[in-house]
Amino acid sequence: MTEPQDPRNSTRRPPTDDRVEHGGAVALDQSASAASYDPAPTKEGGGSAGRFWSARRIPAGLVALVVLGGAGLLLYDMAAVRADHPAMRWRRSLADELAQRPLNNVWVLAGAGVAMAIGLWLIVLAATPGLRDLLPMRRDRPGVRAGLDRTAAALVLRDRAVEVSGVQSVRVRMGRAKVAVRAVSHFRELDDVRADLDTVLTTGIDELGLAKPPSLSVHVRRPAKKG
Repeated sequence: MTEPQDPRNSTRRPPTDDRVEHGGAVALDQSASAASYDPAPTKEGGGSAGRFWSARRIPAGLVALVVLGGAGLLLYDMAAVRADHPAMRWRRSLADELAQRPLNNVWVLAGAGVAMAIGLWLIVLAATPGLRDLLPMRRDRPGVRAGLDRTAAALVLRDRAVEVSGVQSVRVRMGRAKVAVRAVSHFRELDDVRADLDTVLTTGIDELGLAKPPSLSVHVRRPAKKG
């Protein structure tokens, strides 16, 4: 009769994996086949998070100063007229000019165009969030919002890409909706390098934790011949 084995003393062989750890980093298997290559899909964000809104302090301050100055002048002039004093010269000159000049005058049209352009600019500033360089991250915890700078995200993906075997240099352009990667490979098949880059960068984009992971575009070429 055999004695039952204590589960605490039992040993189990860990499952095998194609990845090998070196100093805390995971090295991916570089044996991707170009014939069976299928880009890995990017995972969806784990939570909804909107873009960060800019405070617009400079435009708001300028508009407030202009409105405050104009309202102050008009209020002072109206109070002076009520106190039996003549109106300011600039207001009388402006009223005379507007009464004499036709609507199709060049200066009238130019002034109207400038006023319309400023108004449209203010409407765009009020309706758009701004802060295009700040990418919102997934909201895994309520009440906590985080963002990632696009330059920092591009550097992280670039460091991942240069570790792929065969890559000589990499340029990463990080956008809000798309990541464009341009790599130069000095050995190995270009299709194999592209497959490895797509796998590594897809994992890297998911690990950034962005609310809306951008799509990935990878292009690999040979270095230019000298001479």
